[in-house]
Order: sequence, then structure tokens, then C-alpha cells
Amino acid sequence: MIIDTTEVQDINSFSGLESFKEVYGILWILVPILILVLGITISVLAIVWLEREISAGIQQRIGPEYAGPFGILQALADGTKLLFKENLIPSRGDIRLFSIGPSISVISILISYLVIPFGYNFVLSDFNIGVFLWIAVSSIAPIGLLMSGYGSNNKYSFLGGLRAAAQSISYEIPLTLCVLSISLLSNSLSTVDIVDAQSKYGFWGWNLWRQPMGFIVFLISSLAECERLPFDLPEAEEELVAGYQTEYSGIRFGLFYVASYLNLFISSLFVTVLYLGGSNIFIPYISEVFEINKTYGVFGTTIDLFITLAKTYFFLFVSILTRWSLPRLRMDQLLNLGWKFLLPISLGNLLLTTSSQLFSL
Repeated sequence: MIIDTTEVQDINSFSGLESFKEVYGILWILVPILILVLGITISVLAIVWLEREISAGIQQRIGPEYAGPFGILQALADGTKLLFKENLIPSRGDIRLFSIGPSISVISILISYLVIPFGYNFVLSDFNIGVFLWIAVSSIAPIGLLMSGYGSNNKYSFLGGLRAAAQSISYEIPLTLCVLSISLLSNSLSTVDIVDAQSKYGFWGWNLWRQPMGFIVFLISSLAECERLPFDLPEAEEELVAGYQTEYSGIRFGLFYVASYLNLFISSLFVTVLYLGGSNIFIPYISEVFEINKTYGVFGTTIDLFITLAKTYFFLFVSILTRWSLPRLRMDQLLNLGWKFLLPISLGNLLLTTSSQLFSL
């Protein structure tokens, strides 16, 4: 049997081309994920800078001003400092739980960004159960905090982890009931479908006007889920030193710091998506005049992204203002607010929404 060398070369070149196409396909899948992670990182740095500037303005201080123009690189400088600091591990703690806890908190929050529609056809993954994916994945983050508190072999850390778990359970139920009400109005659990349902009626079709009580309960519950003041009991400095992150240093402490701002950003994004129409323009009738929502391509996507982020940063400003304005609640007040007030209100809101949807059939 005689084998032609040209045929062998053709086969080898074809197989090489196929392997190149496979590698190219994998890289092309990773590009949107990397762009999303880069955008989220820049947003977190911007949120940290905004919080420092706003808090400085409220307290009549100067705030960051040396690292970069207007101190905008201060958060980057702090992150670099934490990156090169020594990682200390408690001698009698559980090393595996101590090391895994921060990673679980960050990864579980990052997965939630997959279902956020930043604009028209500008979403990484349009799942049919996108909203419930966020609720399910975000409930994993307190497990990481509990693991960190237990693995630290420190009573303050363990109390902080227990508080984080109790707080998460108390406020996830009203949050889920508010999301169910929105899903009933939109007849879908997909975040893209919820935004499209609000865009049919323009400015007055936003769920903010149809679900005012649900909006208030969702806002309070999301603040509690982010463990922001006045709900920052798991890391109360006056009581628990630093809560579950007392024994942490270096990059692991930085991961907890990043996770808190990632959680705050995703909560504000979901407030925008569920109640403020997502990328729909917030000025009445202007979208019909300029046909902004019907614009395709890079220009239309950029406008949609700008509108979504503008609404999101407004709620970030509200949460930052709340942090520097209200005192911290006690633990019993925190649990009473969740179980005795927000839960009955969210149940009543779900019942009213279900009744109205039944009578409208």
C-alpha cells in the first residue's frame, strides 16, 4: 500500500485547522466573560471612590485626593497594598474552611451577574429562571461567611458568621416573595422578559408604580442582604471587632471587601431591572421621540448601558447615604423587622398581586 505524502500533509493541516477553530471558539466564549469581569471590577473601584467622597461630604471632610486625580486611584492603591500583605492563618483554626470561605462569597456573587440585562440583547445568559438563579446563588454567600467564622477559631468571628446566616434567612424570604410578585405581573422569571414587560407601557409601565410596597420591602431586604448599615450586625465593630473577618488579612480580607461591594452593586442592578424598567429611558415620551430603544448597534447598546448604570448608581447613592445617616439596629430589632413586619407585608403584597392577576383574566 502506497501512501501519498501530499494527502498526509493535507490531513495534518486540516486537523490543525480544526483544532485552531476549537481553540478560537473557546477563546471567543471567554471574551464576553472577561469583559464583564473587567467592567464589574472598574465599577467596584468607582463605588469605593464614590462612597469615600460622599461620606467625606456628609462629614465635612476632604476625602481621598492624593492617589490620582481627585483621589480616584485610592481604591486601586488599597487593593494593591492588600495584595502584597502577609496572609496570616490561625494556628488552631480549620485551614480549609478558613481559606475557602472568602472565595465562596465572591464566586457566588459573581455568578449572579450572568443574568443581568444591561441593554437590549446585551445579556450574558438569558435563563428562563434568571431571577431565581440570583436568589439561589446569592444564598450561598452567607455559607461562606459561616465557614469563615467557624474556621477562624475565634468567638467573635463565629458570632459574626452566625449573625450573617440568621440575617440572610430572615430577609431572603421577603425578598423572594417580592420577586414572585414581579414574576406574576410579567408572566416570566427571565430578567429579559421582565424588562420587556415594563417597556410596553413606557414610563408608567414600570413595576415601581404597580408594586410600591413591594419596592420598599425589596429595597430594605436587599440592604439587609448586603449587610449594610443599619443592618451590618455580622461585622459590628463595637461588638465583634470585625465579625467573621476578624482573623483575616492580606488578599483574603480584600476578597471580603470586594464581595460586599459586588453584592451592593448586584442588588442595585436588580432594583433597576425589576422595578425601574432596566435600560428603558426614564424621561416620559422621550424614547418615542428619539426612538432610543429601537436603536441597534454599538450606539444603541452604549445608550442602554448608560441608562442602566445611571439608575443603578442612583440606588448606590441612596444606600451610601443610608449608611452614613442611620444608626445600627440591635439584633432583636433586625430579626423583628424581618419576621414581624417585612414578611407579612410581602405576603399581603403577593396575595393582592395574585388576586389582581386572577380577576384580570
